[in-house]
Amino acid sequence: MKVVVGLGNPGQQYADTPHSIGFEAVDALAAGIGAAWEPKKAFKCLMARGTLKGVPVLLIKPQTFMNLSGESVAPAVKYNNAQASDLLVVQDDIDLPAGRIRIRNGGSCGGHNGVRNIIEHLGTQSFTRLKLGVGKERGNVIGHVLGKFDPETRKVMNVVVEEAVKAIAAIVCEGPDKAMNLFNSFNATAG
Repeated sequence: MKVVVGLGNPGQQYADTPHSIGFEAVDALAAGIGAAWEPKKAFKCLMARGTLKGVPVLLIKPQTFMNLSGESVAPAVKYNNAQASDLLVVQDDIDLPAGRIRIRNGGSCGGHNGVRNIIEHLGTQSFTRLKLGVGKERGNVIGHVLGKFDPETRKVMNVVVEEAVKAIAAIVCEGPDKAMNLFNSFNATAG
């Protein structure tokens, strides 16, 4: 079984913000495979189960705040007898321009506090990340990631979310290395 985690902040006030784009991607995936979200208080998350091209998948949206994502993800991974190598974390990335996608297998948190917390709780960096570029405003990173998308960026991110669902399917079904070749050059803003 593969575990796909979308990172975000719970609550309507954080919807449509760069920091919650991971939630949007797994919501789109869940809708596409007919998986229904259920609250799982023991794991501080919303969870959905389904199959993706024949592969069983467990979808997770932590309901902790971003910086505490590991409190939800690590216990859910362990309880479901999954390994770190079965884990895919879908996250925002301020160092990538809006419209870009990057798949990375392992490595540091890259300054992302949600990923940092998952690494701390799992005790390993050996899991795949699907990074969705949201760009950044110099000097006001927190305001940027927690602020609403402007209409033009929202259009770009809608395309990114669609592409992210395809990238998740490729990672789950064909492995991260093949998926990197297919998606790391993607740019939603390229004409």
